[in-house]
Amino acid sequence: MSEHDLFDNELPDDDQEWVSKTQVKKHMHELQALGARLLELNAEQLAKITLDERLVQAIEEAKRIKSNNAMKRHLQYIGKLMRTEDSELIEQQLGIYEAGKQAHTQLFHKLERWRDRLIHEGNEAVQAYIEEHPEADVQHLRQLVRNAQKELAQDKPPASARKLFKYLREVAGA
Repeated sequence: MSEHDLFDNELPDDDQEWVSKTQVKKHMHELQALGARLLELNAEQLAKITLDERLVQAIEEAKRIKSNNAMKRHLQYIGKLMRTEDSELIEQQLGIYEAGKQAHTQLFHKLERWRDRLIHEGNEAVQAYIEEHPEADVQHLRQLVRNAQKELAQDKPPASARKLFKYLREVAGA
């Protein structure tokens, strides 16, 4: 057996792809980040995603952890469990929930802008809102806007502005 034969056994085959340590660490951090995103889901949403039982238990356990150091270690454990999962499928399923959350947030911001516009612009904004939402109760809307404008002028807490926002949410069906 020659010295050359000893070293040939240590070289990777041409079929194997060489992965650097940096690439491996980057992939592990990506898996940990994906696991952290799973922590944001409630139990019902989590049940709809295809996951191994051990990973589901680790995610549920992570929600009870209070210590930052313990959470860091636990996220590493979740990342380790994620190695056996289909991360692309999980990413895809998670994207559905995040898109719904983003749409809800956009609607919320749109309603906030309407509320502020109604309070500050008055009748012109009320008329524009009624044209866009003919199902709205005009009299009730005008009353809510007047009350919110009075509160604003008197530097009172925005109770009527909150009621106006709640009514706008009802009209939008949110």
